[in-house]
Amino acid sequence: MSNPLRTPQDYELFIYSLPEQFISIRQSTLTLVRLGASLGRVAGELHFDGGFRLVVRERLLFERWPVMIDGYGYEVWRGEDKLFWYDSQPHPNDPTLRPTHPHHKHIPPNLRHNRIPAPQMAFDRPNLPVLIEEIERLASASTI
Repeated sequence: MSNPLRTPQDYELFIYSLPEQFISIRQSTLTLVRLGASLGRVAGELHFDGGFRLVVRERLLFERWPVMIDGYGYEVWRGEDKLFWYDSQPHPNDPTLRPTHPHHKHIPPNLRHNRIPAPQMAFDRPNLPVLIEEIERLASASTI
């Protein structure tokens, strides 16, 4: 599949086949729910070894093709600890985030207020492979 966002059906297949594409995924509860002809929502979790999990929320626009991700929130947890998250909530008064506005990552030590640009996030391509690869690197580093 060249562009998983080409059609709603392509993105649905992409979401449900993630465990086949990434052997690091131990369990997926991701679902794509269509909310009418022009809107959809992806929600759920991906679970990995080492207690890592990715909580996913995406809002999709089907108005025209290709499909667009209209907004998102991705949280990465290990056990009961939230490690970081990405979201597309605009912060126009933060000049450090302008290079990738509105895409940014919340990082420790103060997750709520410590934000950095996230050039790897986008509205016009799937973000999940980037996130899964980041979790795979974390899991690999934690087993050394």
